[in-house]
Amino acid sequence: MMPNITIIMDFLLMGFSDQREFQFLHFVVFLLMYLAILIGNLLLIILVVMNNHLQKPMYFFLVNLAIVDLGSTSVTIPRSMASALMNTRKISYSECAVQMFFFVFFLSSDFFLLTAMAYDRYVAICHPLHYMSVMKWGSCFQMAGSAWMLGFLNAAMHAGTLFSLPFCSTVIHQFLCEIPHLMKISCFDPKFSEIHVLLFSSLLCGVFFILIVMSYVKIFKTILSMSSVASRQKAFSTCIPHLLVVCLLCGTGMFSQFISNSASSYNWDVVLAVIYSVIPPMMNPVIYSMRNKDIKAALWMMFNQRITNQNTEPA
Repeated sequence: MMPNITIIMDFLLMGFSDQREFQFLHFVVFLLMYLAILIGNLLLIILVVMNNHLQKPMYFFLVNLAIVDLGSTSVTIPRSMASALMNTRKISYSECAVQMFFFVFFLSSDFFLLTAMAYDRYVAICHPLHYMSVMKWGSCFQMAGSAWMLGFLNAAMHAGTLFSLPFCSTVIHQFLCEIPHLMKISCFDPKFSEIHVLLFSSLLCGVFFILIVMSYVKIFKTILSMSSVASRQKAFSTCIPHLLVVCLLCGTGMFSQFISNSASSYNWDVVLAVIYSVIPPMMNPVIYSMRNKDIKAALWMMFNQRITNQNTEPA
């Protein structure tokens, strides 16, 4: 028997509570998190662009990562804040498709950029004498461009496949248009049409994850073989921020997937979606700033210069 198929014009993002008190709390919390993400990532981009001594491959990839973090949160958080403020749950079909596409695009590019950054750390620590010849600006642009292109391809395949299916429901128990929840309301079993896309994404992410692991296995072997304690500490300090960011992204994603599969309430899905989509972009600038002497020095110099300029201005 064919399912009841209707033309979908709007979806309903159930998200959080429909009580006005909780919606106001939702708006305030998301506003604070979004402001923290904007300030942290924009400040990081400005520091790298404005300081010549930060014009290095590692910081070039860091700027790309900050842009990805800004993009992934900007396609979800402001829309959710507006819905809470206006007490509406509706999102148009086209807006839902665009949101899902860009969210997957930025999230995929984030992971691929982290792989490029792992290779950068591998060359810097394991082959320091060849670093400048290997990590040329042309090579950096190619790796960053490949990460963006693969993210675009992955998002286009998922969006094209998923939104070619008919939907039997308009209710999405999430605060954003997320692939698993859209698959749940499809009229047909989406696994038959999504299987090739899922296999492609899984294979792609698996390959890049293995590359990250292999890079750090070789990095740790090289560090442990160093005779100088100071050299070990310096090498560890340059790769710890990136390793923490990788663990944060992969850890929150895997934790969310594991808990959502075992949790029966959709409220858990909403909370977990916030954890893996909002927490990493908010924490990434903090992690890199706290563990990086160059960024802290550039930040301190910028504030000192601003104070000096204010003091020297004529009354």
